[in-house]
Amino acid sequence: MKLRLALWLLGLLLKRALRRKPRFAEQLKDMRGLAFGIATEDLSIARHYRMTPSAIHSATGLPTDLDLELRFADAATALAVLKKPTSRAFFDGMRRNKVRLVGDSADMTRLQKLLRQL
Repeated sequence: MKLRLALWLLGLLLKRALRRKPRFAEQLKDMRGLAFGIATEDLSIARHYRMTPSAIHSATGLPTDLDLELRFADAATALAVLKKPTSRAFFDGMRRNKVRLVGDSADMTRLQKLLRQL
């Protein structure tokens, strides 16, 4: 339940940043948008975000056309990594097979740059 709430709040924070933070909006405009999803490995908890320079949409589930997916072994691991989203936390999770990145790692770098603005 905590992970579902955290992912929902992430959507609100992204929308708020687009409205209130010019640097965030500028970076998103330079990227021309990004679609990413966060889920547990068994897909019991999943949410995706579609970010464009004009709007951010968030919904449950993981469609197949996303640029990037972050899959976590379980909800506890997801919460631990998402609370402190550093590169080291992601790499440690990947090394221990607790985090799986589906997509291009360059998109992950782009996403991290955006999330710093939150």
